[in-house]
Amino acid sequence: MTFPYYASAEQIMRDRSELARKGIARGRSVVILTYADGVLFVAENPSNTLRKTSEIYDRIGFAAVGKYNEFESLRKAGIQLADLRGYSYDRNDVSALSLANTYANALGSVFTEQAKPYEVELCVAEVSRPGKPRPSQLYRISYDGSIADETRFLVMGGATESIAAALRESYQPDLPLAQALGTAVAALSTPADTGSSGQAAAPRELSPSDLEVAVLDRNRPRRAFKRLAPARVEELLPAPPADADAGAPDAGTAGTVPTDGEGSGGES
Repeated sequence: MTFPYYASAEQIMRDRSELARKGIARGRSVVILTYADGVLFVAENPSNTLRKTSEIYDRIGFAAVGKYNEFESLRKAGIQLADLRGYSYDRNDVSALSLANTYANALGSVFTEQAKPYEVELCVAEVSRPGKPRPSQLYRISYDGSIADETRFLVMGGATESIAAALRESYQPDLPLAQALGTAVAALSTPADTGSSGQAAAPRELSPSDLEVAVLDRNRPRRAFKRLAPARVEELLPAPPADADAGAPDAGTAGTVPTDGEGSGGES
């Protein structure tokens, strides 16, 4: 007589968490931060069609990392729920908190009841309407249904530790858009680890075509969400430093030459 395979509930939850975390870590990172006029989304995403950020409703935006097909189905469900609630009651009754709670309940149910959890991490953000100043709201929803609110910035995806550490050092509240974008891109360029010599690796170079950038601008009258084209991103980013070879000492003289500071697949 064979006995059925047994695994403790604790072990099953650990295995599900490990599966989800590995899937999320394979995705490229997304930075969401508040700036003077609202909320800025910056994602490393060279694809022109498979988006990580989106509008959910008038003043509400969405960002995600992980398996594209899974977070895309959640995004569409959120849009339908917001449209239904706004049509049935009032547009002002649709809030980021209510959507974040709905996402958390759905992800929590899948995590505990299904064999495979969703390999996704979500952010729902909201800005106030013109003439009603209040802080922007950021909500992070994890694969297991846990939810947390942030007031300044959050990072999702791959090398979150190094990016979050860079943001903690450089982020300032109420930055203008150009400075906020530069801060986010510099943090995304932070290398994940150090080289074999123990020295910090050189920052990666991210061009405007490698980035997906969008904003929730509280000054827009109704629909706050707006994507920024690569040309506009290039205008806002600071000019690259001058060539490091310019003015370098000749060979054989003392001195050192300073050194110059990824499409979507299954994971995004």
